[in-house]
Amino acid sequence: MRKDVLDFIQSEEDYLKFIRQQPKWYRKLTRYPEKLDEFRLASLEFFGKTIPQRVDKLQNQVQMASFMIDMFQVLKEQQGQSSDETNTETKDESNKNETE
Repeated sequence: MRKDVLDFIQSEEDYLKFIRQQPKWYRKLTRYPEKLDEFRLASLEFFGKTIPQRVDKLQNQVQMASFMIDMFQVLKEQQGQSSDETNTETKDESNKNETE
């Protein structure tokens, strides 16, 4: 393999991991060093680092956060209703005790 290609691969930890998991790229780059850009793109795609993949990941995180906020609001409303019911029951019991 050419020295410049080897230096490029060693410059990034993900490239080393990718070429170990996909040895076909070692053969390709040895025969066709001009495919280095294709290798870089394939590596980015494999590790989920392309812009569309990052946007999807961010979108999923925002949806999860929104879902969690909605859940907390529902729980808060339910707790508020429960405490209102408890207060009403306590007042009813006090009124019964006063009338007796």
